Amino acid sequence: MPWSYLPHTPEDRKAMLAAVGVNEVQDLFADIPADLRLNRPLNLPQAMSEPELAAHLATMAARNANIAEYTCFLGAGAYDHYIPSVVDHVLRRSEFYTAYTQYQPEIAQGYLQALWEYQSLICEITGMAVANASMYDGGTGLAEAAMMAAGATGRTELLVAKTIHPHYRDILNTYAIDRGYTISELGYLDGQIDLQELQAKVSKKVAAVLLQTPNFFGCVEECKAIIAMTHAQGALIIAAVDPISLGILEAPGKLGADIVVGEGQSLGIPMSFGGPYLGFFATTEKLMRKMPGRIVGQTTDKEGKRGFVLTLQAREQHIRRGKATSNICSNEALCALAAAVYLNTVGKEGFKQVAVLSLQKAHYACNQLTAVPGCQAVFKAPFFKEFVVRLNKPVDEINKQLLQDKIIGGLDLGNYYPEHAGCMLIAVTEKRSREEIDRLCARLGAMA
Repeated sequence: MPWSYLPHTPEDRKAMLAAVGVNEVQDLFADIPADLRLNRPLNLPQAMSEPELAAHLATMAARNANIAEYTCFLGAGAYDHYIPSVVDHVLRRSEFYTAYTQYQPEIAQGYLQALWEYQSLICEITGMAVANASMYDGGTGLAEAAMMAAGATGRTELLVAKTIHPHYRDILNTYAIDRGYTISELGYLDGQIDLQELQAKVSKKVAAVLLQTPNFFGCVEECKAIIAMTHAQGALIIAAVDPISLGILEAPGKLGADIVVGEGQSLGIPMSFGGPYLGFFATTEKLMRKMPGRIVGQTTDKEGKRGFVLTLQAREQHIRRGKATSNICSNEALCALAAAVYLNTVGKEGFKQVAVLSLQKAHYACNQLTAVPGCQAVFKAPFFKEFVVRLNKPVDEINKQLLQDKIIGGLDLGNYYPEHAGCMLIAVTEKRSREEIDRLCARLGAMA
């Protein structure tokens, strides 16, 4: 068999067995009782050569609808933004993709500097004082922020907007099971948090109010009013944000948010069928020592030269257990590096342009779609790059027909919000062209 992944010849195997003092491979398992052994071949297909395997995998991969061949209007947390080629070129450098945690600063200065720059960029776009060196994803970032707020305030009640991503809320509920938190949901009116309900529920017992803006429906929340009501009761504000929106929307930190989190997939990370992704996490200087994960800091060595180290680490491996905040361990450093390379590559003007194009194209798509018979807008609130439309046919049926034309339709919102059965959440990024949007409208019109 050419190109075998087990390149040892029979002679090689015989020599190795002889070296350990046995005659057959089965002799290596002599200490395992016979009744515990499988005693039959594994139920696996016949071995293939490398060319055969490559062809087989290519055939299997062709079953997937991928964004290289399909036009994607599906968002809901993972977005088809353009990724500059330089991002992949940097990530493929072996000194980056083979690295894990930078515990030894004397041999990890390059990666530590890259993460320090990532943190600095996250602080700049969020308007916060300090950021950590990445979380698992947006959902765990939000849950960790809630735990941090409860610890910082000494309160256990959380007010969570129903307009937050359903998966994020599920993760938060899972985190809260054994912690004694009381989680109350805030309803919505016209796609935004119900401010009267917030006013009635926020109190001195509330640790934090959690919101997402733009929220799961794509609508921009009334952040100033929400923050004012929350801070009046001594509670903290946790804002989950789409980082691309910060190219044109005011940074949450400048509006008064205490903790800003989000999913960084839009920043140069492929959709990749759901991961790995990047959770970013930023907060105020006052709350810095309560923050989970790692913080890379800039310092000087004994010769006065600039250097980088892991400055704060808040898990129990490093500090007294009673003061530890979280056991976030696994490192998303490669994804954080991708975000840093992306932001440096597009620059301030490019970052703003991506946001503006996404905004303009989403509004063009909304205007065109709502002119199609059987399609109407659900909310009137301002939106960024996602919006909700109600259709006159089941969303699942429409999406199946769109796939035949190599169009990946929007999310069936009824799967998460029963009150919006028959509604589709559509995402439009800077990659979508007028022709692609018009083609979507034409196909929906033909179905109507």
